[in-house]
Amino acid sequence: MAQLECQLQGDFNKILDALEKKIMGGSMSATKEGSSDYVLNDIRCAVRVYERYSMLGGNRVSLNITLVGNNESSFLSAITAGGSQAVLFKINTLGEEAFLDCITKVVKQYSKY
Repeated sequence: MAQLECQLQGDFNKILDALEKKIMGGSMSATKEGSSDYVLNDIRCAVRVYERYSMLGGNRVSLNITLVGNNESSFLSAITAGGSQAVLFKINTLGEEAFLDCITKVVKQYSKY
């Protein structure tokens, strides 16, 4: 498992769109497995689940994104899973880390700090 959490500044829709374009454009095998959207007054929450084949691990890995925003301020939680090849211990998690790394450019572009 690899995880990234941060505060972002900017239009919620633009951030979500930029994340999706980066993920889907970063790998031929990337697919969107599911999505959920919720709005409560001015607060928006978008959950996305992506999956792709990891050449490094020889298996499929998932990336789960939760973006919560109010006006121009958002919080992103991105978590990967499924990249390990072992039965009892997690080894070779390079695929998970690489999948998470594909969104770092977008995160830096909208980073609050």
